[in-house]
Amino acid sequence: MPEIEIHASAWRLVQVGRVVLFTHGPYTGRLAAIVEIIDHKRILVDGPSKKEYGHVPRHAVALNSTILTPIVIPKLPRAAGRGAVAKAWEKEDVEAKWEKSAWAKRREQREKRRALTDFERFKVMKLKKQARFEVQKSMAKVRSAAKAS
Repeated sequence: MPEIEIHASAWRLVQVGRVVLFTHGPYTGRLAAIVEIIDHKRILVDGPSKKEYGHVPRHAVALNSTILTPIVIPKLPRAAGRGAVAKAWEKEDVEAKWEKSAWAKRREQREKRRALTDFERFKVMKLKKQARFEVQKSMAKVRSAAKAS
């Protein structure tokens, strides 16, 4: 009889301590931790960020206005107070983990590109064109060298 290996799913579970990213509402783009699960559609969150525009006050929010991130604050007790959440947030260094993630970098790059003016987009296009031309030139040299030998 063959051996069966059972693997846990790689899904991001709604759990106390999971860090969420707001997608809608007044806190769009900010991070918060799940403190309590109210029901299958709502959670209680608290975001004790030290950033100037990063703080999220403790409140109930619908799950469909957030995205679950892979970052989890382990062993955060259910309905933990603001102080306990802030200490755990600092201990786990959630802000630094988020800033290092590819997801945060892509979001930041997208925001930068959205903020470009028409002339700045034109300059980017010209620089890309120049880079492409240099690559084609070097490839042509390599091809001609390969044909000659």
